[in-house]
Amino acid sequence: MGCVTLVDLMGGPGIGLLPMMALGPAFAGLIGGMRRTAFVGVLAMALSIALSVYNGQFGERRGDATLISVGGVAVAALLATSMRQRREAELASVRSIAEAAQRVLLRPVPRGAGRLRVAVSYTSAVAEARIGGDLYEVVTSPHGVRVIVGDVQGKGLEAVETAAVVLGAFREAAYDEPDLVAVGERLERALDRHLLGEKFVTAVLAEVRQAYMGHGKDTSVAEEGGDRAVLLNYGHPAPLAIRHDGTVHYAEPPERTLPLGLGLHGTDPPRPHEVPFAPGDQMLFYTDGVTEARDSSNTFYPLDERAGLLKDTDPDAALEAVRQDIEEHVRSPLNDDAAMLLLRYRDCTEPAVTAS
Repeated sequence: MGCVTLVDLMGGPGIGLLPMMALGPAFAGLIGGMRRTAFVGVLAMALSIALSVYNGQFGERRGDATLISVGGVAVAALLATSMRQRREAELASVRSIAEAAQRVLLRPVPRGAGRLRVAVSYTSAVAEARIGGDLYEVVTSPHGVRVIVGDVQGKGLEAVETAAVVLGAFREAAYDEPDLVAVGERLERALDRHLLGEKFVTAVLAEVRQAYMGHGKDTSVAEEGGDRAVLLNYGHPAPLAIRHDGTVHYAEPPERTLPLGLGLHGTDPPRPHEVPFAPGDQMLFYTDGVTEARDSSNTFYPLDERAGLLKDTDPDAALEAVRQDIEEHVRSPLNDDAAMLLLRYRDCTEPAVTAS
């Protein structure tokens, strides 16, 4: 508005820039509040009237049309500002509700259980999203530490609702059932009541025995089953196992099976299989948003080749390094949500921690 005023004063009435005074209140409505927009509108009208008088156009058709245009834009800017502020308040409320829902759905996992350390990372494919269809949970039960990482088919609120069903059923079954097969059957029954059509959930369940928990026992002596983990895979990407000697491999199941939600259609359920899991070992559970993250040349993220990033003594820092490396690999927003859960079996010489 200052530039328009200066050029108009220097160029005289024939230059015809006075209608551009409406740009002031128009742009003020995009970023300012009601008071600032009203102030800019009043200032634009005052300058327009002063220039109209200076140019001898006040009271003429051309000058009056300009004043009406500036006044109309100023009123429209006030209305737009009011609507924008109302929508911003609604968005803030929705975000607050989403964050509360996330705390209920994906509540913080225990950071430690005996000699186990746990770290979690979740990256949404949508910048404004807080929750999605990826799920994870860790439950310390009388039978050991039990873990689930899964991915619900589809997007949106329907996927979130399905994830809530899976997590609710797992939290109950993981504590009550004697083995992972029974836990999986509980999840199948819960989803059979909930899902319609051919919806499904890929998931991998894991159990680590309590030998390392150290409840008054000599933690240097492992009970039977304390040096391995049991996995039950429902069509989910196999976890990445990193041994204490540096070897890396995917803990593939003996055979591929259908995801959760499709297992009651006459097919054989998955069979549990054991993988070595001793002091110094790590196991990384993840969703397909990690391994299917692609760079500009359409190359998938090589998770097994980046296992060295997990050497950090702090599990959270190690997982953060992987997350940042994925973002560096993609260099653009992810096409799918990416969840990772790192299970680390600390060496017996290191102090144990309790679940928190």
